[in-house]
Amino acid sequence: MKHFFLAFLLLTVHCCFSQTLKKYSIGASGCSAYIYCGPTFDLSKSQDSSTVYAGECTQDGVSYGVICVKLLSPVTDLDMAESLIIQYADFLKANFEITKSAGYGKGHRLNNNENTRGILDYWEDKEQNNWKIKAWTDGKYIGFLYAYSKKELPESKINLFLDGFRIAGK
Repeated sequence: MKHFFLAFLLLTVHCCFSQTLKKYSIGASGCSAYIYCGPTFDLSKSQDSSTVYAGECTQDGVSYGVICVKLLSPVTDLDMAESLIIQYADFLKANFEITKSAGYGKGHRLNNNENTRGILDYWEDKEQNNWKIKAWTDGKYIGFLYAYSKKELPESKINLFLDGFRIAGK
C-alpha cells in the first residue's frame, strides 16, 4: 500500500507541475497555436498591407513566439509559397539579429496536409541565444513559430510547440 501511495503522490505532483500546451487564438486571424504560455498578439500591417499578428511569451527561460500573416495576395503555387516563407524567414533573420544559421530544411507538411509547406532552421543570435524556428504556409497564411533561450532548447517540447500552428479553416 505504501508503494501505491508513493506512486500516486509522485504522479499527482508531476501532473500538477508539468507544463501543458494550451490552444490560443491568434487575434482575429482565424488561426491558432498551441503554446506553453499566454502571449498577447499585436496587430500590424506589412509593407504590402498584409495583416500581421505577433506575440511572444516566456516560460522557464524559453521564449516562444508566433507571427501569423494573412496574405493580402494569396499564392496558389505551393512551391512559390514555400519560397515566400523562406524570404520571410530571411527578413526576420535580420530583424532578430541572427548571426548563425544551420540552413533551411524544406519539405515539411503541417499535420501531413499536402496543401501546406513548411521549413525548419536552427539559429543563433548576437547574444548567443539558441533558436529553433518553423514556418508554415497554405498560400493564404504564413505561420512563423520560434523558440529561443540561452540554454539548450528541450527538443521534444519545442517540437510540439513548433508543430502546433493551426491555419484558419483547416
